[in-house]
Amino acid sequence: RYPELATVCRSPSTLILYPGAEATNLEEVAEMPASPSVMIIVDGTWSQAKDIFYKNSLFRLPKQVQIKTNISSQYVIRTQPTNTCLSTLECAAVALTIMEKNKSIQETILRPLQALCAFQLQHGAQIHHSKEHLLKTGLYDKPMPKNKRKLRRMELLVNNVKI
Repeated sequence: RYPELATVCRSPSTLILYPGAEATNLEEVAEMPASPSVMIIVDGTWSQAKDIFYKNSLFRLPKQVQIKTNISSQYVIRTQPTNTCLSTLECAAVALTIMEKNKSIQETILRPLQALCAFQLQHGAQIHHSKEHLLKTGLYDKPMPKNKRKLRRMELLVNNVKI
């Protein structure tokens, strides 16, 4: 259905940036002599990105990579699932910085995001802490889910277990 995407996904020089048990640390891939030249980054909300990734079999073809980082998101006007979850833009900035071995790339790409958040905070937006932070500090003010799977995921967040 998407011949151009199929061609890109079948290329050995293509990576897909999506976390998971099968994913290789991007820093390990960046150290390889013949670094890949194409990276697919899925954009959307957390649930949209998950659906896009798992419902498209073409995304199983490229080497799956993930970013291992302890940095917190600078996109503070949105709630992230955990303290170390990053927006798509932040992931792209970190990935390019790693692949190009150039820290200034990340700083340059994230400058508009920082300006956007600062502007919105100056005009009434509120800082949003991660769901993990809210649960751990007892500040989570929404009803707990009735779905056992969702409830278990929230328990794992509180207990700091990687999900």
